[in-house]
Amino acid sequence: MALLRRRRRSLVGGESYRDADHALMPIPPTGGLVSCQLRNTEGRPLPGVTVAVVETEGLRRVVTESPTDPFGFYTAAVPSGAYTLRASLGGYRTLTRDMIIGRGEHAALGALTLTADQGSTRPSPGEWVIDDAHSRLGFVARHIALSRVYGQFTRFRGSIHIAEELEDSSIDVVIDAASIETHNAQRDAHLRSQDFLAVDDHPQLQFSSTRFAVRAGNSWTIDGDLSIRGRTNDVRLETTYLGTQSWNGTRIGATATTSLHREHFTLNWQQMVARGIPVVGSTIQIHLDVQAVLQL
Repeated sequence: MALLRRRRRSLVGGESYRDADHALMPIPPTGGLVSCQLRNTEGRPLPGVTVAVVETEGLRRVVTESPTDPFGFYTAAVPSGAYTLRASLGGYRTLTRDMIIGRGEHAALGALTLTADQGSTRPSPGEWVIDDAHSRLGFVARHIALSRVYGQFTRFRGSIHIAEELEDSSIDVVIDAASIETHNAQRDAHLRSQDFLAVDDHPQLQFSSTRFAVRAGNSWTIDGDLSIRGRTNDVRLETTYLGTQSWNGTRIGATATTSLHREHFTLNWQQMVARGIPVVGSTIQIHLDVQAVLQL
């Protein structure tokens, strides 16, 4: 396989970096390469853009799909043929480019610009109250390294303050520790006990944000302090804003994920099975679906 090398200039935040040789992946003998860099209208690179290469004819099958790297670059090897490149990121308008890739060829599309979808990138400033009937605070834990146990907290309340500058916004949530539910009464009772949440001594879990940051489009990071069982640690919520809808008031929606290590919150109970495999995994995956209503 021939190794294709080309020269490219990176523009990040308006600054020009020196030209440098950049080695791309080898070209397959029956196909070619496609490459590009995704940027916003200010010329800044966009990481995490989902880029798909779709057949132009026939079943219009997705041949390959992956995100851009931290510098907004995308490179893929595909069989020769006619394709449409599709780039999408929440908060931006989907971009498409048609291309024909021949054997041994490199379709260098250069810098492609995604334009913001202004209707979905920012919620309106104001006070929003979380609607617990249309929200879910869920978690996933590993059991004996074989399967996942899914659970949730069913009672919680919270408010979101959206400021004129989104970075000045804040969120506060209080969760009833005893409302933990995994659809198994014996397991739920154990989770409420002193081995885990100790709900008699620590009836609430609390989260208060310390920092909002917009990564790209509708992708945010929300840093905050989470208190469980009397121990407070910082966590980061990787958040996707889903937009605004009118239904029984004005509503916003968002999803968020994070990972917690039980030991950080003194949830140290552990039992081993054969070969030292833990009954409950150390890392807990948190998945949030939140809907909030604007207070008038």
